[in-house]
Amino acid sequence: MLPELHILGVTLQTFGLALAFALVCSGVLVAWRLRELGLPVDWAYEIMFFAGVGGIAGAKLWYVVEKGDLGSLFSGTGLVFYGGAIGGALAVMAYARYRGILDHRLFDMGAPALAIGYAVGRIGCQLAGDGDYGIPSNLPWAMAYPHGTVPTTVPVHPTPIYELIVMGGVTWWLWRRRDRVRPGELIGWWALLAGIERFLVEFIRRNEDIAGPFSLAQIVSLVLVAAGGWWLLRVRSRAQSSTTVPSPRASAPRRARAAAASSSSPTPTDL
Repeated sequence: MLPELHILGVTLQTFGLALAFALVCSGVLVAWRLRELGLPVDWAYEIMFFAGVGGIAGAKLWYVVEKGDLGSLFSGTGLVFYGGAIGGALAVMAYARYRGILDHRLFDMGAPALAIGYAVGRIGCQLAGDGDYGIPSNLPWAMAYPHGTVPTTVPVHPTPIYELIVMGGVTWWLWRRRDRVRPGELIGWWALLAGIERFLVEFIRRNEDIAGPFSLAQIVSLVLVAAGGWWLLRVRSRAQSSTTVPSPRASAPRRARAAAASSSSPTPTDL
């Protein structure tokens, strides 16, 4: 494990570095999609700024409410994904409304970005050994985290690696389908798949059960699965009988397309 890096007398937390890298990876997909939609690519910088600030604030607040640890609010620990997802989503939605790009197709832009951000973020959990690993295991790939921030010398399930692989696959699947589904479907599929993945992995993670055999994360995951399923049914029920998917540029909101067309500033290179 490698919780810290010491470079030229400066100590860097690998979890923080992984979190920053996750944000960059999400930003690359957002910038790519903005280009496909005919919108200014530099909006990706603004979107990821709001996603990062809102995400960290939401992750911290969720942890404080869940653990009752007010002191962790200003520490380098205590970040919960679901709180980050909610906080980041609310901040980005506020920004998108301001820009006039708040619609189903733009919701879908966030689906692969959320998936890859979660997957890459788990690299930080693996490097830091922060307690997000699993229960003891005798499997050949089980490992100990003797030098982690929450150390253990007992071989356990490396659940951060499991989640990196699964959510990396979900990212690829969502990205491949971005122009093959009805506007609004991708975010529903993300909620459904992300909820199922987290619900299942919780059975082998070291988390406290609060309702029978279920942890708080599993209860939230079930809510996410239900919301994703409901959203998919809603999108499909409102779709026209035609199976034709609108072109990406045509599906961008009118106000956003007008802003993109009137922009005279050069578009910077993708993130």
